[in-house]
Amino acid sequence: MTGILLMCTGVACLCINDAIAKTLAVHYAPVQILFLRNLLALPGALVIAVAMGGTAALRSYRPMAHVLRGALWLGAAALFFTSLRHLGLAEATTLIFAAPVFITALSAMWLREEVGWRRWSAVLVGFAGVLVVVRPGSDAFQAASVLPVAAAVLYAVLMIGARWVDPRESVWTLMLYLVGAGALLAGLVSPFFWTPVRGEDAALFIAIAIFGTAGITMMTQAFRFAPAPVVAPFDYTALLWATALGWLVWRDVPDLATYLGAGIIAASGLFIVFRERAAEDRGAGRDS
Repeated sequence: MTGILLMCTGVACLCINDAIAKTLAVHYAPVQILFLRNLLALPGALVIAVAMGGTAALRSYRPMAHVLRGALWLGAAALFFTSLRHLGLAEATTLIFAAPVFITALSAMWLREEVGWRRWSAVLVGFAGVLVVVRPGSDAFQAASVLPVAAAVLYAVLMIGARWVDPRESVWTLMLYLVGAGALLAGLVSPFFWTPVRGEDAALFIAIAIFGTAGITMMTQAFRFAPAPVVAPFDYTALLWATALGWLVWRDVPDLATYLGAGIIAASGLFIVFRERAAEDRGAGRDS
């Protein structure tokens, strides 16, 4: 129950983070939002990393791996934040949830991992769900719908890229260096897109740093209190939060196709999670 509660609360925090980003994206470039968010979040990430992992969390054996993962994270977040300028929060959130589908597909094609026909079927179903939401070729198609899909692909590469990191490094080291690399790389680019921060937006930048850091931390902790197949399905509560926030703040109501596509994507993602768990259990049984 602790793991489930942490996952649900962390997901809610990230949805609030995205809602704030959608508000800020009206006036600021996504890369500036990301720079200020990561910069403000860095002290908190440092404190959390040391508190949970000790001073060993500060050491990296492969710093360039973190820089590359930071670039992927920055690219994915920039694409997603850009999409929020044009799409409803629920629609963009639905499409970003295609990431587990891309992770499975890329793992098979890139890492040569064994993926059975059931998971490949789930991948195809997940792609079908994306098409239901995006609706290419129809009058309802929006070019901006491609952005969260591209963000999901980069996020999938980011997750697979965790294997580039030295196995001696803890999850807290990954979190700290991801935030630090994001701040550094966004800082190099943001001067070209800089807009003076308005006084009334200062609180929003502080809030997005707090909710973003809190969300990632709680979701990370959730996997320490419960097995992945138990807590992972609750990641999809983000679809409920995104729909509720989109209606409360912008009066956005997703259409039927978005709801249908969300259900298909969520079902395929959950099936992939459970099949991967089953595969791990069979492997553990053979090893024993």
